[in-house]
Amino acid sequence: MDGTDEPLVEAFWALSRRLRHMAQEALAEWDVTPSQARALAVLRRGGSQRLGELAEHLRIVPRSATEVVDALAVRGLVERKPDPADRRATLVALTAHGEEVATAIRAARKSGAGSLFARLPEPDRAELARLLAALRAAADGPADPTD
Repeated sequence: MDGTDEPLVEAFWALSRRLRHMAQEALAEWDVTPSQARALAVLRRGGSQRLGELAEHLRIVPRSATEVVDALAVRGLVERKPDPADRRATLVALTAHGEEVATAIRAARKSGAGSLFARLPEPDRAELARLLAALRAAADGPADPTD
């Protein structure tokens, strides 16, 4: 990277820190960690799933997923239940309370980030959405061999 990218990189990291701080503030009401909130969101979107599947979605090792699920289960937000397709396997599912909390967290995060992005005029928001989608696609694609 040459020096011309430095202001862009600094602006990106500053905004990233601000968004992370806003997310932590939003989660404080429910006393959940970011990892726990992500697990609730995955289960809300995808429904019941095995622990290994949840770990893959969260991009963490199964042992770490177990810790996240254990903490959520203690609070009554998730439950373990037998997999009807395989008696040896266990599914993790949201409880009714977990569904409520997951939905409330999503709304709070959306509202917080939305208020930040709402400060931009609509054409700028549309352009930013386009650029972020392109950057995300580039980041998810194959690595640049010139790096």
